[in-house]
Amino acid sequence: MKLLTEFKEFAVKGNAIDMAVGIIVGAAFGKIVTSLVNDMTMPVLGWIMGGKDFTSLRLVLKAATIDPNTQKEIPAVVIRYGVFVNTLVDFIIVALCLFFVVKVINVARRMGGSIIKSQAG
Repeated sequence: MKLLTEFKEFAVKGNAIDMAVGIIVGAAFGKIVTSLVNDMTMPVLGWIMGGKDFTSLRLVLKAATIDPNTQKEIPAVVIRYGVFVNTLVDFIIVALCLFFVVKVINVARRMGGSIIKSQAG
């Protein structure tokens, strides 16, 4: 019974609710950034590079073949580096956004701290 009581206290604490809201907003923000990268940034980069579609860029290590015994296709072995480039750009944009959010929060904290000190003195 003590475990259930502890869980209730944790679940209704402000920190747990704030964390849940942060995770949900973060997931939505991730979708926005992914769309920004896939639907806006990468097409422009592809156009600048001569009409390349980054998601189709790949290195084929072994071509697809047909198994002579079962007549089923054995898929190709490929390195999809274009998808990796998309993911890398996605990460850089998220990291830059988070950097600027933290920077604004730090500036606000410094300003808030100096206001409190000046009022106390």
